[in-house]
Amino acid sequence: MKALFLDRDGTVLVEKGYVTTVEDVELLPGVAEAIAAASAAGWKIIVVTNQACVAKGLITEDELGEIHQRMVAMLGAEGAFVDGVYWCPHHPEGTVPDYAIECSCRKPRAGLLEQAAAEHDLDLAACAMVGDTLRDLEAARAVGAQPILVLTGKGGETAKEDHGAAFVAPTLADAVARLTK
Repeated sequence: MKALFLDRDGTVLVEKGYVTTVEDVELLPGVAEAIAAASAAGWKIIVVTNQACVAKGLITEDELGEIHQRMVAMLGAEGAFVDGVYWCPHHPEGTVPDYAIECSCRKPRAGLLEQAAAEHDLDLAACAMVGDTLRDLEAARAVGAQPILVLTGKGGETAKEDHGAAFVAPTLADAVARLTK
């Protein structure tokens, strides 16, 4: 089974810094249609996201869960379905002791992708990871998935670096179109 791993902020949602309320959830234009197209082409859809806002005490994991429920509901209302949402609440410089740790799940480490692979019976070599930062691309390479850079969010700045993406796409819709042709 193959999956399309998607970074959240800057890839699925409008980049706003920390999203700390459900009112902050705003889909990027065209993402619902792109996710629906990828699903129709046989890809599982898995969102993987670093959320240091929990470690920094800005929100709780329960509040983060509500934000993800809102994102999934907004996508679903447009005919796009997500098979899983995985997040890392940790940050070594956090202020909440339980979350202020080095972990194996914070991208660019592979933990989130490996957990999703185990729970969804995925062949990581058949998967792709779409994101707007180097850490997204590095996480993809760490598990042997195809790294794809989008120019939304922080992607324009990332494109100026030695990013090593398999390809660069202006938007998630463009990335999905290339993957599904």
